[in-house]
Order: sequence, then C-alpha cells, then structure tokens
Amino acid sequence: MNADQANQMTSGKGFIAALDQSGGSTPKALGQYGLDESTWSNDEEMFDLVHQMRTRIMTSPAFTGDRVIAAILFEMTMDREVEGKETAHYLWEDKRVVPFLKIDKGLAAEADGVQLMKPMPDLDALLARGAAKGIFGTKERSVINSANEAGIQAIADQQFEVGKQVRSHGLMPILEPEVNIKAPDKAECETILKAALLKGLEDLPEGQQVMFKLTLPSEDGFYADLISHPKVMRVVALSGGYTRDDANDKLANNPGMIASFSRALAEGLTAQMSDEEFNSTLDASIQSIYSASIT
Repeated sequence: MNADQANQMTSGKGFIAALDQSGGSTPKALGQYGLDESTWSNDEEMFDLVHQMRTRIMTSPAFTGDRVIAAILFEMTMDREVEGKETAHYLWEDKRVVPFLKIDKGLAAEADGVQLMKPMPDLDALLARGAAKGIFGTKERSVINSANEAGIQAIADQQFEVGKQVRSHGLMPILEPEVNIKAPDKAECETILKAALLKGLEDLPEGQQVMFKLTLPSEDGFYADLISHPKVMRVVALSGGYTRDDANDKLANNPGMIASFSRALAEGLTAQMSDEEFNSTLDASIQSIYSASIT
C-alpha cells in the first residue's frame, strides 16, 4: 500500500469523488449530463460517452488533490486511459488524487429487508488487476431498506467478508452498507447497523483498518464512534438521493465525516457547456462539497 496515499486518506482535507456509475445507472448519469439515448446506438458508444464525461471532470483544473483527495472508478474507467496514461496513474501522478475501484456486481433481490451484493466469483482476479494498475482501495455497496436485524447482520457479515478478501491483496476496502433514505424506519436501521459494524471491527485483527461509506445519518454526529475508531481509516458519506445542497447541509452537521458524492458532484454539468462554463460550475460544486467535508 502506497504510504503517501495512505497518509492522504487518513488525514487529507477534502472529499472523495464517486465516478463509478456502471451499466444500469450510466444512461441516467448521461441524461443528467445533457445526453439522451439518441446520442448512442450501443453499449460501447454509451461507455465511450461516459468516459468522455469522466475525463472532462478528471482533467478539469478544478479537480485536484487539494480538495478531491480520492476518486472511485468503475472497472471500465480503470481499464481506459486519460491523456495517454492509465486512469489510476493519471489521477495520482498528475492530480494527486488517490484511485479506488468499485468492485461489486450489483444488488441481489431483496430478502429480510435488505439487498446483499450479488456473487463476485472473479473478485480475486479483479483485485490482482487493480493492484497491478495502481489502485489503492475498493468500494462495495449493499442496501438496507428496513430495520430487520437478521438482514442488517447479513449485510455487515458480507461486507466484512469481502473486505477481508480485499485486504489480502494489499488494498483498502471501503465497506458501503447504504441505508435507503426513503426507509420509514431509517434511524432504527442506523442504530442496528452501527452496532453490527462496531462488532465487526472488534473481530478485525489488530493493526488492520477499513473505511466505511454510509448514508448521512438521521441523528447528527451519530457515527462519531466509528470515525474515531482506531481500526477505521475514514468514514465517508454517500448523498443517497439528496440534492447537493441538502447533502452538504447534513454533512456539515457530522464533523469528521467527509463526502463521497457522485450525482451530487456532477449536478449542473452538461456536455453542451463551454470549457469555461464547465470548469467554473465544477469548481463551485467541488468547493461546496469540500467546505461541508472539512467541518
């Protein structure tokens, strides 16, 4: 594990850009970017367009490690190039942004009020490839829809199990057990989840760390004991469907938690903008999320 990158992830001021929309969410992300489905005729063209969008964000003068300490990439983005360099190397060498990789293959059908991750039979090969390409860590997402103790425990168990596999390749896992912001018993979900995560940390060997990516909590400061835990490198927040302004307001009320926003980061950016408009809009977006992240 790169010591400079680990230091930036532990104490760097700023937030994580989530640039990891995959197959199912790509048309929506492109739609918000001002490109409708008439602008591509197959998946290959669609992924070319989304790479152009991400490249425009990553190469913008507003996008540097001074405020964006890390970025989460989709597998195809890792495998492509930005300005003639593999994406992960470009991010770190040119921008001082730590590269992470989204590794989950999507969500299983709901059971016990939760959606576990689908099986990942080729995960070891992907992790080895990521490590070889300069990836620092990973992110895997599952979703909690209701306060079912058995379901939430299953989510925590699976997240820690995948995290262990990630650690075996020398990478830093971001465990993302998202609580659905529309869950009617959201606060209760968070209480059960936090207890399960603290128990999982107890079972983690001494000297090992994980990161968490969690829904902004209903109670301000709710995850303070995870943030201060010696086995936790960082706790980051997902925007989860909140607008950027709402997400920033909630984030500012949770000291020590930093943002890892995707849709909220790209809000307001369109393909039709001039470079000057695009860069100034992105700069304002990055500054607002940065300000909320350093409270």
